[in-house]
Amino acid sequence: MRRRLGRSGTAVSALGVGTWALGGPMAAGTQQLGWGAVDDEESVRALRRAADLGVTFYDTADAYGAGHAERVLARALGGRREELVWATKWGNTIDEGTRQLTGTDPTPAYARRALEASLRRLGTDRVDLWQLHLGDLAPALAEDLVALCEELVDEGSVRAYGWSTDDVERAAVFARGPRCTAVQHQMDVLDDAPAVVALCEAEGLASVVRSPLAMGLLSEKVTAATVVGADDVRHHQPAWLRWFAGGRPSPEFLARRDAVREVLTSGGRTLAQGALAWVWARSPATVPVPGCRTVAQVEENAGAMAFGPLSAEEFAAVEAVLRPPEG
Repeated sequence: MRRRLGRSGTAVSALGVGTWALGGPMAAGTQQLGWGAVDDEESVRALRRAADLGVTFYDTADAYGAGHAERVLARALGGRREELVWATKWGNTIDEGTRQLTGTDPTPAYARRALEASLRRLGTDRVDLWQLHLGDLAPALAEDLVALCEELVDEGSVRAYGWSTDDVERAAVFARGPRCTAVQHQMDVLDDAPAVVALCEAEGLASVVRSPLAMGLLSEKVTAATVVGADDVRHHQPAWLRWFAGGRPSPEFLARRDAVREVLTSGGRTLAQGALAWVWARSPATVPVPGCRTVAQVEENAGAMAFGPLSAEEFAAVEAVLRPPEG
C-alpha cells in the first residue's frame, strides 16, 4: 500500500512508524511525557524490521526523549536514508542532559536553531517533512513560521512542512503556504476528526494520523485489568489524553472498542490491524503513524497493509455503531 504525502507528491507507505515511545523517559517538570524505560537495541531492531517490511515513512520529534528518538532513528536507518521519508517536529525547547522539555519558543530564530540541531541528531542534510509541534500556537504567530518554512524549502534543508495540531482553523493557516503538505492530528476509530480530514481533502494535504491505536487501547494488550507504570505518560495523564485515567484504560472507550471488535477483526485481522484499516478507509489522504517499542508490534502493524482498508460495508457497520445518524 502506497499513499501520496499531500502536495509534495512524495509516495510513502500507507503506514508510517511513530517514534515517541522510542525516545524513552522525558518530562516537563514533574509531568511524565515519555513511555518509561526503553531498550535502544530493541528499538533499532524494530525500526530496521519496519523498513524490511516496506515501511518508508518515519515520524519523530526533537521533543521525543529530548532528542533521543532522533538519534535512535539515525542509528537504525541512517544507512537507508535515501530510501526513506523522515518527518520531525520543532517548537518545544529541550534539555538533552536532563531529558526535560523546558518550554516553548515559536520564534523563527529558534526554529532555525532547532532545525540545525535536528539535522545533527538525525545525521542528514534535510528533513522531508518538518512539523510545528505547538498545537495551540496563536495563528498570527504561525503566519511568520509559514514564511520561514518557505525559505527553508528554497534553501533545501526542508522538503515540505506541516503543523501538528488538532485545531482546523490553525491548520488552515499553514495550508495557505504553497509547500505545506500535511496536518498531523489525533484520530482513531473511536474518536473521529471530521473537520481536519475535510480540510486535508479540500487542500490536498496529507492527514498524518497520530495515536491511531489510542495509545495502545486499540490492541489486545490493553484490557480492563491493565495498569501502566508511574513513569508512563498514561499514568498521570495530561488533560488531552482521554483514553486512560490514572494508569487504567477508560471504561467508556473500552466499551466503544468492544462494540466494534467483531467488525474490526473480521477477515483475520487483529484488533490493531482493524483499527488501522478503519483509518485508511476513512480517507485516501490518511497516513497513520502508530508508535512501537518492539519488533512484534512493528510486524503486527505492518501486517495490516496486507489486508488494506475496511470495505465500504465494514466501514459503514462501524459508523452505524459508533456514530449513528442523528434521529
